[in-house]
Amino acid sequence: MNSRNGIKIFTGTSNPGLARAVCDYLEVELGHSKIDVFPDGEKLIKLETDVRGKDVFVIQSTSRPQDINLMELLIYIDCLKRASVKRITAVMPYYGYARQDRKDEGRVPITAKLVANMLATAGADRVLAIDLHAAQIQGFFDIPVDHLTGELVLCKYFKTKNFANLTLVSPDVGNIKTADKYASHLGGDLAIVHKKRISGSEVEANEIIGDVEGRTVLMCDDMIATAGTICSAAKLVKDRGAEKIYVGATHGVFCGPAIERLQDAPIDEIVVTDTIALSTEAQKLGVKVLSTASMLGEAIKRIHNDESVSSLFDDNCYV
Repeated sequence: MNSRNGIKIFTGTSNPGLARAVCDYLEVELGHSKIDVFPDGEKLIKLETDVRGKDVFVIQSTSRPQDINLMELLIYIDCLKRASVKRITAVMPYYGYARQDRKDEGRVPITAKLVANMLATAGADRVLAIDLHAAQIQGFFDIPVDHLTGELVLCKYFKTKNFANLTLVSPDVGNIKTADKYASHLGGDLAIVHKKRISGSEVEANEIIGDVEGRTVLMCDDMIATAGTICSAAKLVKDRGAEKIYVGATHGVFCGPAIERLQDAPIDEIVVTDTIALSTEAQKLGVKVLSTASMLGEAIKRIHNDESVSSLFDDNCYV
């Protein structure tokens, strides 16, 4: 990597293992800092590495506990800004509050925009994220955003499976474009599940467009949260004769009843990336975790060297 002396990488407390893996890929040392908590719960961050004039990247997913991790990132950015760094990039493998990206009813916030404003106000010069819940969130920022996708990592893994009779199933209508992208990389047919939402955490899959009988089914999404959609779809395709069912997602959020639902669902393998550190309960599911470290590391290297990040998608580095 060029100019390694000019780059510094720091990590918050949300996912330090990923940050260390990124540093290993780039062959740079993780920046030293001290994160203390005052008796009243407030955070104090002190840098123990000289950063004046450096190109600095802070790796922090704003996953659970969202408010704590977000505030920690903002404090980190302010700390770096006051330490006279050259540029600050907030590396957010998982961007929390992204699902509230529009006003779908009266008197509700748009938190995805609020967080974008907070990051810029704190002093971030650019953002590097993986699979924002909606691509248009990039437009909420007035600073550059590099948007990566877990599809690059997941497709590389699923290609090693050499699936025969593969059908890519979209677990809901909104996921059709994602399923089509995976189909273009992996081959196979395409099917769509029609679902009916019963409540905020419960859905019912009641019809499928396409043939899954005797076939291997792969369902991929940007995240698994309560797992209602994916589990309902898995039960439907199993009832329709699917032979094997695989599920892939970039972000393993696994909240609410997700663990219990996934344990009961007819799924042969669940695959996620390491954008969010898995809880102990999620680890008991036997989830396959794929590393995003090389993808993030390559993007960081290209940003630092003023090279194209979008060419990652064209260079077949991962798929």
